[in-house]
Amino acid sequence: MGLLKRNPKPQPLQETKPGPVQPVELKTLLKWMAPVRPFKKRDREYYTTIAAIVFLLAVILLFLKEWLLIAVMIALMFVAYVLATVAPESVEHELTTRGIVTGGKLYKWEDLVRFWFSHKWHDTILHLDTKLKFPGRLMLLLGDQDEVKVKEMIQTRVQYEVPAETFMDRSAKWLSAKIPLEKE
Repeated sequence: MGLLKRNPKPQPLQETKPGPVQPVELKTLLKWMAPVRPFKKRDREYYTTIAAIVFLLAVILLFLKEWLLIAVMIALMFVAYVLATVAPESVEHELTTRGIVTGGKLYKWEDLVRFWFSHKWHDTILHLDTKLKFPGRLMLLLGDQDEVKVKEMIQTRVQYEVPAETFMDRSAKWLSAKIPLEKE
């Protein structure tokens, strides 16, 4: 007669407590200098177009007695003027084994969700979404760095994903196509 083999009682899973995390050696993978924002020198036509639009809206708001909106529009016109005339300063960006250092602040790889690239005027912009409340997104100009090289370095640590175009993105494209502030 054959003996029936019984399976031994399953042993309860032992909880493994994570040990201390080994520190990652801080090593610079890539370092570059780039402006903090895209910049394009504007001509007189740009300023006169903005001034004409603000003037017409201000006249309409004047009849509606919306003094605060008139003040806000003039303030925004001043900001547009300053951003178009003052060249941006340069900042150092650094890819390290621990994360991305920009402006002297470290953003760890664990805090980054996804990344993608976009182009504005003659600049390539690296976008990085973060898990942090502030900043929710980092935008770094690549300057003279190669987009493919940067993508290969970051892709091993962060997901490459171009976000879907939102309603606001489509609206902004439509508006800028219908009301160009200057000639291309």
